[in-house]
Amino acid sequence: MGYLFKGMKLVRIISSITLVLVAFGSKAQTNRPAANDVAEVQKEVAQSRLKEQIRAQCLEGRRSICGKIVRIVPDGLIVQAGYTNLLREPLTKSWLVPGSVVASPASNLVESKEPGAICVGTVYLTDLPRGKPHLYDYVILAGYPTGEASYTAAGSLKKTARRFSGNLDKAVNTILSAEHAQPPAKKEK
Repeated sequence: MGYLFKGMKLVRIISSITLVLVAFGSKAQTNRPAANDVAEVQKEVAQSRLKEQIRAQCLEGRRSICGKIVRIVPDGLIVQAGYTNLLREPLTKSWLVPGSVVASPASNLVESKEPGAICVGTVYLTDLPRGKPHLYDYVILAGYPTGEASYTAAGSLKKTARRFSGNLDKAVNTILSAEHAQPPAKKEK
């Protein structure tokens, strides 16, 4: 007798679930998505694709930045890159190496276009990991390209350097926000 009551309860539960599913299923079939919803989904898909393309470009353009901090600016560092002799143990265990370490720039070093290649020249580095860099310390980290940046050198002399981010996600977001800030390019007729 106990099994009969349990079986009847189970049948009631299953039929209740079936009724709920049928009710929601029929409502979903009769309601079409609003045009605004479709446009919003398409916009999100396009934004996601753009973000993935930018991410791929950042990964393709990444550089191994090993160099001396020559200037500290409010949102980052100016680094003279190309100090390949920093790429040795135990120095590579941290992104920030004290200036007391003996290091010098590599002579006749040419930067390759391969992802992860050693960066050469002056770069503007932002989005750094935790740590308190000091003037003439050294950095060793992967940098993701985010365009160019201008800074003031001696006196009022303006210089431009390639800008890299020490964080991939922040690099992608920086490029995305820069693209949205620029007015759309005019098409020629």
